[in-house]
Amino acid sequence: MELLVLLLLLGAAASPGGGSGPHVLRYFYTGVSEPGPGLPQFITVGYVDDQLFMDYDSERRSAEPRAEWMARSEGPQYWQRETQNLQGEQATFPPNLNTLRGRYNQSGGFHTLQVMYGCERREDGSTGGFFQYGYDGRDYISFDKDHETWVAADDAAQVSKRKWEADRSMAQRYRIYLEQECIEWLGKYVEYGKETLQRREPPQMNVSDQPSRNGLTTLSCCVHGFYPRNVAVVWLKKGVAVPQETNRGDVLPSGDGTYQTRATIEIDPSRETDYTCRVEHPSMAEDLRVPWGKGGIDSGVGRRSFWEGYEMFFFLITIIIKTLLI
Repeated sequence: MELLVLLLLLGAAASPGGGSGPHVLRYFYTGVSEPGPGLPQFITVGYVDDQLFMDYDSERRSAEPRAEWMARSEGPQYWQRETQNLQGEQATFPPNLNTLRGRYNQSGGFHTLQVMYGCERREDGSTGGFFQYGYDGRDYISFDKDHETWVAADDAAQVSKRKWEADRSMAQRYRIYLEQECIEWLGKYVEYGKETLQRREPPQMNVSDQPSRNGLTTLSCCVHGFYPRNVAVVWLKKGVAVPQETNRGDVLPSGDGTYQTRATIEIDPSRETDYTCRVEHPSMAEDLRVPWGKGGIDSGVGRRSFWEGYEMFFFLITIIIKTLLI
């Protein structure tokens, strides 16, 4: 997955679940070569699923809770420890950026170094973990946990790969962290925020139509008000799913703690009119189906505009692995 230059669209990146479903813990570190107003030299943000629970930046120089459930669950000792660790990480960014500029034959200018790392617990109980580095918005190097190796994205990253793989204990330490400590903390955080992270809110649907090109009609299935984020939306033709003909949009935050998405299909209404939108979501024991009827059908209880409260959350992303110089 390509790391973005400075911004991460949260709604597209997180994959939350509810109850015993999937959960993911992610940290993003970002360092820049030329900080400015509103852009600190170093920023860290931490998420459980889609919930921002902590952050740190080089101007404030302190780690602080950003979720109520985190503020009430961990005391001063935790935040002092996190602050000390992140101040250490901050110190590694300038020399690492200088090293990378040299490897890419760059004399100056604005550059970014980013890393994303974390772990996940899947629906079936299995776990996974990841470390990914990016430079100037492109992949640089990533950790293959299962094989305890590093995957270099280009020739410059091969230097880091050779250096890091020369010390076999380093990959072992990373794997142990991802499989043990990270998973343990993920479990703690999910328990801290279970009222938010494990809640389930069923989707509402709106099916509508509008004229398209050459006498065709575009059917839209707008699904909103649901949590967690994972949802499956597909159009049915005569009761049979047609995923290849369904155009699915991104799942986006609504701004009120729920999500929304849209699926469209282009049809010839003179030949076939038996179309139904089907939605599957963890909050429902059975799928929800709304047939298309000319003029549109709204299945929403307490109807509201699909885009009401629409917000896109962009956050500076980040990372340097602990005490590790490139």
